[in-house]
Amino acid sequence: MRTHLRRPLALLLVSLAGAGIAAGCSGIDHSFVPNQDITVAAVTPPAISGGTLAIAGDGKTAVAADPDRDMVWIVDLEAGSLKSQVALEEGDEPGRVAIDKSGRAHVALRSGGAVASIDVAGGKLIERRQVCAAPRGITYEETNDRLHVACHTGELVTLPAGGGAATRVLKLERDLRDVVVHGDKLLVSRFRSAEVLVVGVDGKIWQREAPRKLEGFDPNFGIESNFEPAVAWRMVSRPSGGAIMVHQRGTASPVVIEQPGGYGSGGGCDGSIVQTTVTEVEPGEETVPIVIPTLPGSALSGAALPVDIAISPNQNEVTIVAAGNNTILRTTRSSIAASKGPECDPSFGEAVPGQPIAAQYFSGGQLAVQLREPAAIYLVDKQKTITLPGETRRDTGHDVFHKSATGFNSLACASCHPEAMDDARTWNFNPIGPRRTQSIRGGILATAPLHWDGDMEDLGHIMSEVFVNRMGGAPLGPRQSRLVGRWIDAQPVLPKAEVADTSAVERGKELYFDAKVGCASCHSGEKLTNNDWADVGTGKAFQVPTLMGIGDRAPFMHDGCAPTLRDRFNPACGGGDKHGVTSHLTTAQVDDLVTYLETL
Repeated sequence: MRTHLRRPLALLLVSLAGAGIAAGCSGIDHSFVPNQDITVAAVTPPAISGGTLAIAGDGKTAVAADPDRDMVWIVDLEAGSLKSQVALEEGDEPGRVAIDKSGRAHVALRSGGAVASIDVAGGKLIERRQVCAAPRGITYEETNDRLHVACHTGELVTLPAGGGAATRVLKLERDLRDVVVHGDKLLVSRFRSAEVLVVGVDGKIWQREAPRKLEGFDPNFGIESNFEPAVAWRMVSRPSGGAIMVHQRGTASPVVIEQPGGYGSGGGCDGSIVQTTVTEVEPGEETVPIVIPTLPGSALSGAALPVDIAISPNQNEVTIVAAGNNTILRTTRSSIAASKGPECDPSFGEAVPGQPIAAQYFSGGQLAVQLREPAAIYLVDKQKTITLPGETRRDTGHDVFHKSATGFNSLACASCHPEAMDDARTWNFNPIGPRRTQSIRGGILATAPLHWDGDMEDLGHIMSEVFVNRMGGAPLGPRQSRLVGRWIDAQPVLPKAEVADTSAVERGKELYFDAKVGCASCHSGEKLTNNDWADVGTGKAFQVPTLMGIGDRAPFMHDGCAPTLRDRFNPACGGGDKHGVTSHLTTAQVDDLVTYLETL
């Protein structure tokens, strides 16, 4: 039985006091009156993932996957009309789209665990194939007429485009995102680390590279401006080969939090601790399969949640979709590459009539943008909107979480908690020290008090202290905060991959509940935490974190000192026998315990 990302709610759509968008949002309406502008969706919308639009071989037919409504729209862009719509199963959450040479569109169903194949001309579902627990990226390889699907759970699955079972399943690493064909190799991105893996014809990882760090002095702020790559929202192929990736980067400098707007003092560009930038993945030789440019690209101001990127047919212009600002940013590759420090790209965002989640060029260089709310395709050059008949999924909690807090900078709640997960970063907060971002899936609010230090008694406290004081957002009323909590509580732990060695899981489970080992003495109950504080050999008591979905939350510990779960059992990082008594366990027993933990 599949676990769907969303759940229907008894409360139907409620709209009170006008059409303003909550909490300091941008694009449509900057005004906000606390406790007035409230919208509650009948079905909780999923977290924004973006990159859901593809153009068919005729250059004018768009195939738009709609994760909010479990629908695929087929649109004639030249005629400006909807050709057909394909309804999928409730909770499928359709995502990336690849179109083959025979006119079939293949859609990765993020929560459905499958690939849906659709006849574009006829507007009909042809086949549905299970591929993995959480498919994310998909691409079409014309040479061999096959598909490659990258899965969050670490599988890279190859399917014949014409139908049928998988011909190859590689087990790579967790958190795979997008996949691009480059000759006989595959470039595979990882979501949170922004790494690019090169997979050869032998199925092995030949090389891995991450975007370059940005290091320099920012004369505008008078501080060091050091940023590390993170969160690769989207990687797409370039017509000439290689790939181009839009991603975030977070400051590696100390973040002073005991002042208003502390998260807006990261230096560089619009001052945010999070920036948006673009990295090009260059084709290389056999011995050097890929090359990341030596210099990092410039920061793109006002681009919160850069969930998609499109490159023009002449390969000069690129468009970045900023879902958190209700804008798109049209710039050039040369402009992005021109920066040698913390400067901003001089381009400015263009407002679009809704929240954008995807973009594609069509018919010789025109630009089409997919809007999630309201459901539509916006033709930028013609300034024409093709309205789609999807029901509204507007939701105040979803809005607050995904929109730029200030309405103009690059920082939203979802910047550090992309797709309600975490950015896998350890931030250096002044004065409290290093703190690794926590995932907020799986009913995390029931484990209050919150944060590693347990210094936030509930979500309301977080919204006032973090969203308002540190991020610079407009004050929220109690109803807005509750609706943010309602949306967060609807985000489940991500599905797990099947475990080959079930006996190892059982052995690990026995160790977990062994009183001598002591894991379950603190990590107990429905949420796998006793909601208490404990000093586990780190010299300070921290809130006991939930272990739900722990396998997806590397690196581990409050300071991220353990790159893997196995490393957590290294006494230098994990606290030794003050953190469960494990020194007597053999290497094989620790492996069994890790195998069990990854199933939680």
